[in-house]
Amino acid sequence: MPSLIVEPPNTQCFIMDRDDRKRNKNIRLSLEDTQQWSQSLEKLLESKYGLATFRNFLKSEYSDENIEFWLTCEDYKKIKSSFRMSSRAKKIYEQFIKAESPKEINIDYHTREQIKRNVKTPTMHCFDDAQKIVYGLMERDSYPRFLRSDIYRTLLESLAADAMKG
Repeated sequence: MPSLIVEPPNTQCFIMDRDDRKRNKNIRLSLEDTQQWSQSLEKLLESKYGLATFRNFLKSEYSDENIEFWLTCEDYKKIKSSFRMSSRAKKIYEQFIKAESPKEINIDYHTREQIKRNVKTPTMHCFDDAQKIVYGLMERDSYPRFLRSDIYRTLLESLAADAMKG
């Protein structure tokens, strides 16, 4: 997949893939915005740069299936065509839900089976339960690790130093 390197002044490089570029057309990074990422996972994901940085962190830990699934579900909910929805639901199932799938997410058997049934006649909400589980996992596990990570700490320190320079 092609990538683009975005280099904020005096900060670490962040690699953005094609999906990031679609979501993040005009990226601007400030110390205040970056500090707000620590308030909640929701604040982090609402930030264009926060999302890109979090995804980069998860990719560096080889644990990006949860954020990829969550983002895929967000995009899926925007589909209007029932044909496209059906096709996309099957792809999401094959990629993330099905046991032994390439990016299998960690959900319980009951939820997995419910989605298997839902995909036969998909609606915009057929992945909601799994998406809530995955969000909770990220909130309790990945997000706190991100806040303690060298990526986040170095970025904060660098932006603070730049702010002090004026």
